[in-house]
Amino acid sequence: MRLPVNRFAALTLTTLLIATGAHAGDKRAAVITPTSGPAADYPMVLGDPFVVDGVTYTPQDRLNFDQVGYAGVGGGTGISIAHRTLPMPSYAEVTSLDSGRTILVRVTRRGPMDGPNIVDLSPDAATQLGVTASRTAIRIRRVNPPEAERAALREGRAAPLRMDTPQSLVAVLRRKLDPAAAPILLPLPKAIGAAVTPPAPVNPPVPTSPRVSTPKAAHVAAAPKPAPVQGAAPPQKAPPAAKATGSLVVQIGAFSSEARSNEIAHKLGAGVAPVGKLFRVRMGPFTSRGQAEAALAKAKAAGYSEARIQTAS
Repeated sequence: MRLPVNRFAALTLTTLLIATGAHAGDKRAAVITPTSGPAADYPMVLGDPFVVDGVTYTPQDRLNFDQVGYAGVGGGTGISIAHRTLPMPSYAEVTSLDSGRTILVRVTRRGPMDGPNIVDLSPDAATQLGVTASRTAIRIRRVNPPEAERAALREGRAAPLRMDTPQSLVAVLRRKLDPAAAPILLPLPKAIGAAVTPPAPVNPPVPTSPRVSTPKAAHVAAAPKPAPVQGAAPPQKAPPAAKATGSLVVQIGAFSSEARSNEIAHKLGAGVAPVGKLFRVRMGPFTSRGQAEAALAKAKAAGYSEARIQTAS
């Protein structure tokens, strides 16, 4: 006699086996890994230490990670990179120390697994950064971008370009590649260079003859204009004042803690202004775009990647 089959019980048993493992002694659990959405960024994976060319690398979850070195072009898809110690996935800004161009990338794999480079760029990341050489000087800095930019990178699309790093800061970063090397002098951007007045050239003194002795009154009468003093630079006409285009400020951020706001302002030479229940930290105001961009570079170099140039209000 055939016994009735309880199909519901069989389905329940199958589901239980999938969730707990096919064998009672198997402790592995079936995990469905999301492939899209914010949940795709978690959990972040570090992994065990490993050795490359005799050097041991230990992956770490460091929020203030900032490094200069060289990048090559490797595998990977989308705007992504391989790095030896940053969590996977995580996000970073990569700056070309040749052009100053900065892009947002997603760390998706370990590498490079040989050679002196610190980063392997995916082909798409190299294209967006404007890299054509097999070895390019770069700066990599871990950041926490907004969800819209994370979503673009997860879907294989590029996030908007960051503001180019000023050439004055690029020169400082390049010197960190090899502190013993001679300083690399790069031209300043026009906006910044215009705010700097070069020293007036000093003419070499012209020897005067001791036999010439002209009374002051006779000298004034003989010449309609006063003669220039020998050995001194000719007077320079002041440049016309620039037309006012509105004051600019660099907003570092708005914070709920007044003590924290004052600490940040003291560090950057900024000011603090209460806005509702928040305290706004700003640098400036500045009269030129060049001055504001220099202040913005200072703020970003200090770790405040969300700093922005705004019109003072």
